[in-house]
Amino acid sequence: MALVACALATAFLLAPLQIVAPYPMLLAERFARGAGWVEIAAVALYAAWICGRLLDPERQSGTRKRVWLLFSAVFYLQLVLGLAGVRPLLMAGALHVPVPALIVAGPIYRGEGLFMPILFVATVILVGPAWCSHLCYVGAWDAYAGGLARPLRSIGPARRLIQIASLGAVAAAAVLLRVLRAPGLLATGLGIGFGVAGVGVMLLVSRRNGTMAHCTAWCPIGILSTTLGKLSPWRVRVAPECTGCGRCLPACRYNALDMERIRAGSPGASCTLCGDCVTRCRDGALVFSLYGHRARSPERVRTAFTVAVTVLHALFLAVARV
Repeated sequence: MALVACALATAFLLAPLQIVAPYPMLLAERFARGAGWVEIAAVALYAAWICGRLLDPERQSGTRKRVWLLFSAVFYLQLVLGLAGVRPLLMAGALHVPVPALIVAGPIYRGEGLFMPILFVATVILVGPAWCSHLCYVGAWDAYAGGLARPLRSIGPARRLIQIASLGAVAAAAVLLRVLRAPGLLATGLGIGFGVAGVGVMLLVSRRNGTMAHCTAWCPIGILSTTLGKLSPWRVRVAPECTGCGRCLPACRYNALDMERIRAGSPGASCTLCGDCVTRCRDGALVFSLYGHRARSPERVRTAFTVAVTVLHALFLAVARV
């Protein structure tokens, strides 16, 4: 039933883009009239397949990371090919630098362009901080870098303060650039520089410590996602059945789990609902819940969350371009 729901929801949400959009939003439609319907069917089937794999505890973690990396690769490959001359691969309108921090900085500097902030907030309301573990077009790189290190080492509680400072600095820089009427070329260069510095954090810190330093300490969108994510009902909680075995701890790359948090009954503020710890627990003591309350059927809650985040992944894969 969950797989059918995934396929139908994906098709239902993509169909209006094919029917009423003023210009072709679906990639296939840009190359052949009517091909958008074929793309909708293919993406819907893909969503059902991915949903099934994410619901399988043995496949969940690996599938999440691979399809997340696939989305990022498709997103940036379209950008590269579009800039190389394949114009249908680019969205209509002004090109923006695809660095997550510019979701905040871009509209402040330009005084317009609220599509990405609105999309971000709507997504966070729907699936909470899972934006950072399933949908961000850069976070997949950090997950890959962090997964290369053994053993995992925490980067310390100061990471939250660093991330807050990063958010403040990005917003302040955007305001300053707007006040000074700085040319767009300078603003673009600074945005690219911030993104390149973030890649450096992945290579120098995430890869060494095994934790996602870019997502939990550098990217300002990370702090917004985990904070605004409290508006969403989804939570991960530790049930009383927990034996304190610690098997879940190496699964968390977001610095959200340690024995103190296990005893407290819930992951830390940097939890992104990736679900890796939930499927690692052999006792069923780590579960998805609604607003942290114990559910009669936590597996149903996890299924509903998985359907929601899979549909969003499929939609992003189908239409996310710059």
